[in-house]
Amino acid sequence: MRVAILGGGPAGSTTAALLSRSGADVVIFDEGNRPELIAGESLVPGVVPILQRLGIEEQVARIGVRKPGVTFYSFSGQAFVFGFDALPGRYPPYAYNVPRPAFDELLLGSALASGAQHLPGCAGIAAEGDRLLLCPASLGLVPRWGGKQPDLIVDASGRRRMSANLLKVGSTIGPRRDVAHFAHYEGVEHESPPGQVEINHLERGWSWRIPLRDRMSFGIVLDQKAAACLGRTPADRLEAAMRKDAQISRAARNVRRISEAQTYGNYQLISRQGAGPNWAAVGDAFGFVDPMLSPGMMIAMQGAVLLEDALSRLPMGQALEVYAKRITGLLKAWMEFIAYFYNGRIFSMHEKATDFQIRHRYLPTGLVEHFVRGHLASMASGFTTDSSYSCGVLKGFDSFVKYLDKTESRMAVI
Repeated sequence: MRVAILGGGPAGSTTAALLSRSGADVVIFDEGNRPELIAGESLVPGVVPILQRLGIEEQVARIGVRKPGVTFYSFSGQAFVFGFDALPGRYPPYAYNVPRPAFDELLLGSALASGAQHLPGCAGIAAEGDRLLLCPASLGLVPRWGGKQPDLIVDASGRRRMSANLLKVGSTIGPRRDVAHFAHYEGVEHESPPGQVEINHLERGWSWRIPLRDRMSFGIVLDQKAAACLGRTPADRLEAAMRKDAQISRAARNVRRISEAQTYGNYQLISRQGAGPNWAAVGDAFGFVDPMLSPGMMIAMQGAVLLEDALSRLPMGQALEVYAKRITGLLKAWMEFIAYFYNGRIFSMHEKATDFQIRHRYLPTGLVEHFVRGHLASMASGFTTDSSYSCGVLKGFDSFVKYLDKTESRMAVI
């Protein structure tokens, strides 16, 4: 099978590595002009088995920082700790924080070692009905194909969404229209265990602190009006956000910015069609939800795994249909899960679970909180995010907590 992959980022490189190992003749067309900073520096445990499958986990561990979990701080300052050690024993209880350019190079190196070819530059593509074709100039760069079109074109072009734009594929837009700024800093004090990512709820958004080997990645995600009120430039806005939050300002007393401040539009989008007769989109080219909980890299690399798995079991047309349906469901599940953090319900559930345990002392110590933490950690780690059982349990528990809230309100009136 001849496969052309448009883009050599994590989604494209992982897809290239897996398809090459399954016997496909893979060519990656990649511009390679990546910025100094790229969002997606914090991985989730669900990525670890994929790194192990690619055989690069040890290399990732050398460039990255082991991540034991995430600490969320509500707007009131309440801490909610996700420790990956709460995961069931079959899952790795850790992840990594990584410098993206170096991490991306490891993934591309894995693709090349697996047999994929890497061609610099962006491939030209054209549409023929609902199919994609490589333009003659791009096709001519692969003489061994003898002028034959690839059997499969994989769009890993990120937010450029080359296939969707060319084929005029519509999309479902999520409710958030934020802007994100981030930069790297020295001198940021870290209150949590080493490697723990810290997320603070801000008045109109949230911030992240991601520990890397010799620096801290600090970023903010705010609605555009709130961001504009913080200052004129991205750097001004980041520093104003640090000063405005009491906890962050304490941690950043001796801070020094050591990189340019980066900006990108943070919005939620899912393509209405993620695959066609001879093409499939992976990673951000298919859809993106939000950097909250760091699902982007997980979805990109898991998409590569699901695509290879479907192609290995089914005829191509059926495989691409199955793949697209699964990724659509995965993106929607992440979007719904992340909404619990934005609306504060996740903190209410944790608080109520703890209170319920205290008031019902006949229950085994820590039973309820352990269940809540373990269940939510499994979903946030990427292992059970789109599981029907997990989604059902989360909705059921949320309904139970809302019932408790109403009951307490009535008792307070009485």
